[in-house]
Amino acid sequence: MTKKPEHSGLLVIDKPQGVTSHDVVAAVRGALHMKRVGHAGTLDPMATGVLVVGFGNATRLLNYIVDHNKTYEATIRLGQRTTTDDAEGELLPGEWAASFPSRQAVEQLIAERFTGRIEQVPNVYSAIKVNGQRAYDLAREGKDVELKARPVTIEEFNVRQVRYGYTHSDRAGVELVGAVVAEKASDGWIANIAPHEDMQPVMELDVTVTCSAGTYIRALARDLGEELGLGGHLTMLRRTRVGRFSVNMPNVMSAHAESKTFTNREGMEVTRNRAVLDDADHALDHALDPVASAAASMSMLAVSEQEAADLRFGRRIAHDICTTTAAYVEETNDLVAILERAKRGEAKPVAVFN
Repeated sequence: MTKKPEHSGLLVIDKPQGVTSHDVVAAVRGALHMKRVGHAGTLDPMATGVLVVGFGNATRLLNYIVDHNKTYEATIRLGQRTTTDDAEGELLPGEWAASFPSRQAVEQLIAERFTGRIEQVPNVYSAIKVNGQRAYDLAREGKDVELKARPVTIEEFNVRQVRYGYTHSDRAGVELVGAVVAEKASDGWIANIAPHEDMQPVMELDVTVTCSAGTYIRALARDLGEELGLGGHLTMLRRTRVGRFSVNMPNVMSAHAESKTFTNREGMEVTRNRAVLDDADHALDHALDPVASAAASMSMLAVSEQEAADLRFGRRIAHDICTTTAAYVEETNDLVAILERAKRGEAKPVAVFN
């Protein structure tokens, strides 16, 4: 009996807020009735935007996509710190600020300290592994977690808008009250008496950040706040681009979060969110085929049928390449292999596609 060919390709999904990247992968598995599904680059539950999901043989491309640079839109709240450096954490105690810097002063600090190659320490509530365990699991168990600084590159860190206003002093993520947009870049803000006794003054920045893989935007928010002596955390994060994959691509697949109540193994009733694809029955119609997936991920090289056969037997071919490249047969739209340079004038296959 001939085995039915497995579908392969990439989906660009606009991840909704309130679900994990793993939840989105589970939704794709259900829609495609496939086990071999993965994603390129985790997004926190609070974050929305581009999540590249691969299925079938195209999952081999994910390791290359995850290293691409990324663009985010975010809102940074200055004047409050949280345990997770975003609005999902608990507020940390600290003195309330009475005055806040101007947009001009913040932009100058960003240009001096937060652009180019910088050193960054991720938050302990992150997916980084420490001795085989996720840092956030260790942190939730109350264990001390010490993460080392790592180099990242910030290509762009632009401030789009600055607001001043008041928010609750006992919980994170609450909208501003009495928000005032900074019209002049040189004007700072001195807070008046808060509208309510449980409110405190804060400053918000809407920013766009383009950065290397491995950059934590909430760590940028935290460190910027520390440099300003105010404390800081993220209240919104949206990833708009991963390499050549953009949230504005015509084939982007939308999704939403739904609450689901179930009884766990301990017999307790639990409610949690799950990801639901908005057009699950036509998921394959949104997908990029393997050749288009590779073209959006790396350089391409058209090869002959004979060269394709050689590559599939693990043989080198006589082509001079400089970067990781995908070989394909143009006439049949057939993705053959991922190549790396063997030596001058020769390329070798490092992954082969059936």
